[in-house]
Amino acid sequence: MERRLFGSTEREVAVIGQGTWQLDGDRRAAVSALRRGLDLGMVHIDTAEMYGGAEGIVAEAIAGRRDEVFLVSKVLPQNASRSKTIAACEKSLARLKTDRLDCYLLHWRGSHPLQETIAAFEQLRTDGMILSWGVSNFDVSDLQEVHAIVDVGDGRLACNQVLYHLNERAIEHGVLPWCKKHGVAVVGYSPFGHGDFPDRHSAEGQVLHDIATAHGATARQVALRFLARQAPLFAIPKASSPAHASENGGAGDLRLTTDELALIDRTFTPGPPPRELPML
Repeated sequence: MERRLFGSTEREVAVIGQGTWQLDGDRRAAVSALRRGLDLGMVHIDTAEMYGGAEGIVAEAIAGRRDEVFLVSKVLPQNASRSKTIAACEKSLARLKTDRLDCYLLHWRGSHPLQETIAAFEQLRTDGMILSWGVSNFDVSDLQEVHAIVDVGDGRLACNQVLYHLNERAIEHGVLPWCKKHGVAVVGYSPFGHGDFPDRHSAEGQVLHDIATAHGATARQVALRFLARQAPLFAIPKASSPAHASENGGAGDLRLTTDELALIDRTFTPGPPPRELPML
């Protein structure tokens, strides 16, 4: 599994991690999938207080293996005041049965001033409850506000987690260049889309299939590899079974040629810049 530096954290993190949104169905299968992912080197596990019982599932999956994991959770915007952020983090830590998060994110912008949330993040970091912090669903204007509060260049903003899949490449217009310039990791969630992964019989799906066949891989592995093709990109697909986790993990060592990357780029064009950053 390829690893690269995660923003300015000085941690090398697997380019393909594990998401947990809507993973609160079959608990036994979910735990087994996460453990299989860890076995394959997908040590970046992402969760959130919003994800129902996902934090408890993660706790079970990483029991006895905490030091292997780059563990991320998120605070909801309605809980993002200074005091509530700290309380929310403490509750997440309790559910996850750990004493620290490797990264803690603001899930999206809300009504609480960013200064309050960032002050809470800094306090949590000073107290050792989190090792780094970041944001999610932030457009360039939002990132610039963070930059105005803290010097992004000092490494305090570790990542921006955003919607990113082959049919939704809006981040490439502004967010990705900004984060690359400032040393901020970009983590793509829902990398297979939300029920709209290219059909095998479509022209786009055929492109993925042909590239996959040339590598003895699957179309989904090709998609993941494209979405994590360069720094500072990472992807966090969800897997509901060990077999699915194994397929996701196989993308971590896949090497696409320059021509193949260019073909995917032409097939799935980014489109015009949107008025607002898309999110789920």
